[in-house]
Amino acid sequence: MASGVRLKKDQKIVVTIKRLGINGEGIGYYKRKIVFIPKALPGEVVLASVTEAKEKYAKARLLKIKQKSPDRVQPVDKYDVGGIELEHLAYPSQLEFKRDVIAQALAKYRPAGYKEYELRPTLGMADPYHYRNKAQFQVRKNKAGQVIAGLYKENSHILVDLPTFATQRELTMKVINTVRKLLEKWQVPIYDERKDQGTVKTLVVRESFATGEAQLVFITRTAQLPRKNELLAEIKQLLPEVVSVMQNINPQKTSLIWGEETQLLMGKESITERLGDVSFELSARAFFQMNPLQTKVLYDEVKEALELSPNETLVDAYCGVGTIGLYVGKDAKEVRGMDIVPEAVADAQLNAKKAGRQAVYTTGKAENVIPKWIKEGFSFDALVVDPPRTGLDDALIKAILKYRPAKFVYVSCNPSTLARDLVALTQAYRVEYIRSVDMFPQTARAEAVVKLVKRA
Repeated sequence: MASGVRLKKDQKIVVTIKRLGINGEGIGYYKRKIVFIPKALPGEVVLASVTEAKEKYAKARLLKIKQKSPDRVQPVDKYDVGGIELEHLAYPSQLEFKRDVIAQALAKYRPAGYKEYELRPTLGMADPYHYRNKAQFQVRKNKAGQVIAGLYKENSHILVDLPTFATQRELTMKVINTVRKLLEKWQVPIYDERKDQGTVKTLVVRESFATGEAQLVFITRTAQLPRKNELLAEIKQLLPEVVSVMQNINPQKTSLIWGEETQLLMGKESITERLGDVSFELSARAFFQMNPLQTKVLYDEVKEALELSPNETLVDAYCGVGTIGLYVGKDAKEVRGMDIVPEAVADAQLNAKKAGRQAVYTTGKAENVIPKWIKEGFSFDALVVDPPRTGLDDALIKAILKYRPAKFVYVSCNPSTLARDLVALTQAYRVEYIRSVDMFPQTARAEAVVKLVKRA
């Protein structure tokens, strides 16, 4: 919608919210100019202050709700950080939003036949809190010199201390709060980003839903961790659930959390998680879905969509620690997978061995590995892809269009890149249905399982 209206920073405007955008922000129009207002909900009339005024759009901060949506609820958390951007929206409406955000992406990219796609209702959780099995909290000192641990304020580099966080597990928060106090007690040097000095940058805690075990990773600027022995002795005493303590060294001044080198400080190198009858060993850097309860729901959807028979072979691209392939390929003749993270591939090989499954895992990119396997005489009947938020690599799409496996399921964590990829994939496949699954309640993130059927 074109608009000649000029808005200024800090200008107060009254806006009626029409819908939610892909990041969960309210979208309305002021004299036909589109305005994005976080925390505002459809149907609300709000007073907002302009924070950014561009020629084609504006962003604004919610000041006052003049007319409230019946879907507005009181959020459990009162923090201004990412990961809870929809906590003020009633949960049934969150589920409907996640289906709608897929429809929005399809309407933008317009893959073949998109208006006829069956968009199945979002599968949600009975209790949409305390579901995250992992936390990565930055560690810094506040102005008073106290050690704080938490996440950055949205669109800023201001660290918000998080003594509680409703989407995290109680044990995870207990570990972080205890270790934060120990760092302060033993005066361990905390990273100062401005000066690029200090040692401890980040605390990573992963918890197993199946066993109750926890793993703690200190991410440090230096290889040396001062007062290491004192820390480990107290962790052992105060946190018996922590069975693995690792140190990852990241000397770079970068937005990337992890460095290349990881070493064991105490206990064992991995913790065990289970999905159905399959156990998974998770090392510090291994990728595993953050919501094990919904992961089973998601993978059951993949299993149903693939309908594998005992004589069929499955390729699990972006395999991680082998979760999808080992879970859904129980009855398959053979499962093969690849990933670019060597530690994940090593975990996948171990997990396959423990499960007694016929599986081959290798390190590399799917677009390189699949043609190599084909050249060696391997053929596959089914393909499942679960790419990162950036979607499928162009070279992999070309490989899929070339080899055209009979069965194909796309697991997506980003509706925009999914819709973009479907533009190319629908040259050879038609979309039978898309099922959204809520892996991250209280956030705007939407996951989906897409069943694709090869065109005749």
